[in-house]
Amino acid sequence: MTKLAPTMRVMTWNLWWRFGPFEQRLPAIIDTMRQVDADVLCLQEVWSNNERDVADEIAAALDMHAVRTDPVLWNGESFGNAILSRWPIERVASLPIPNAEGIDGHRRVVAASVDTPWGAWPFASTHIDHRFDASAARQLQVQRLLELSSEWRGDPISDLPLIVGADLNAVPDTDEIRLLTGRSAGVPGIVFSDVWEQVGNGAGHTWRAENPYSADSAWPNRRLDYLLVSWPRPKPVGNPTRAWNVATGPVDVDGEQVWASDHCGVVADFITPSESP
Repeated sequence: MTKLAPTMRVMTWNLWWRFGPFEQRLPAIIDTMRQVDADVLCLQEVWSNNERDVADEIAAALDMHAVRTDPVLWNGESFGNAILSRWPIERVASLPIPNAEGIDGHRRVVAASVDTPWGAWPFASTHIDHRFDASAARQLQVQRLLELSSEWRGDPISDLPLIVGADLNAVPDTDEIRLLTGRSAGVPGIVFSDVWEQVGNGAGHTWRAENPYSADSAWPNRRLDYLLVSWPRPKPVGNPTRAWNVATGPVDVDGEQVWASDHCGVVADFITPSESP
């Protein structure tokens, strides 16, 4: 899809770790990203081990810069989040978020400062608890994300807003999303705009029944993945102009039809300072 400069294009996507036919899926992942031509990518379930890091492989294929969470190893394999950018990028933090007991768990959030043409722009990527009955844990995790975000976003009156890409494993009317979007008491002085709610077209499902990887799911056809932008912010900078889903069908890989991930991606274009009055 053609990008209408000078907006900034951001994509978030859960890559489904190393599950399924991974060596076939990886070319489909990269091809999808190449077609989107995002300026910044927020990725979840990024696989790495001692010999290989998929974030680095994707960055090399797309000629981008990458940062990621510190590896959390299980049997030599890592499950993490990453941020990729066409511009130089500096990692600001890689931090744990709480589990259901309220103590640091295995899940992480990575924050970065991207050296965009409009200045240092803050981003974060995270992935919170997935169980359908884990709303209480997700609320703790979202509360921590809000606390951290209030530090990363800078001056809400003058600085560029924080953009977060995340697999939140929660639908829009849940208590955890209500905390993020100001419908319930969270952290004073900061809320997030849900980009799809503002400018998306249709249901925006990122977990879909037609995807063969979710064929046995008890809860398909749900919007679980989000692009979020912090508020207050110096309007109209950071306002989304459009949002859409990608990876909504299979990709041809050496003559075979391959779904790139079990999640669809979310892409949005954001207003930059060059478009401000």
